[in-house]
Amino acid sequence: PLLASAHESSCIRLWSIQGNLMKELLPFSEHPSGPLTALCTDIFTKILLTGSKKGHIIRWNIASFLEDSQSKKKEIKEELCWRAHAAKVVDLFIEEDRNVVVTASTDGSVRLWHAMTGYYFGYFGQARKFELSDTTRLILPSDVNNFPAIIKEESKHTEKKKVKYPLMLDRDK
Repeated sequence: PLLASAHESSCIRLWSIQGNLMKELLPFSEHPSGPLTALCTDIFTKILLTGSKKGHIIRWNIASFLEDSQSKKKEIKEELCWRAHAAKVVDLFIEEDRNVVVTASTDGSVRLWHAMTGYYFGYFGQARKFELSDTTRLILPSDVNNFPAIIKEESKHTEKKKVKYPLMLDRDK
């Protein structure tokens, strides 16, 4: 069992069921996501999704970390980041059977996205049917103009760094 908490500082904290802090993460994507407002995982707890106040969705791979959380080699990797809404994300979930992420925002829209690529399928209430099998069409909602970004940096950059040596005045220098 694992508990995850999202914070205004964009930090994600993973806790053991006993209340011990296991991991602290910060997003590494080029677009700052802002304060986190929503979290969810898939059924098998391999993927963690976060939604932010600025409308971004970030997908994290947590499977290898959960297999052996004590090992330093097993890290959590930020895999994908995309702008889903122009306003705050208030809820999201993964529908594994269709490989779809559903997001809701304070802008009043509920949207569908491909879970692995972040491609936009559409919004609830649209006139056309959702075409969930075609992930090659690169379309975006009218209020979003950035395509999903695949994160290639290592997850070690996402960890919150701890200062070992405080700044001290050196009068000789």
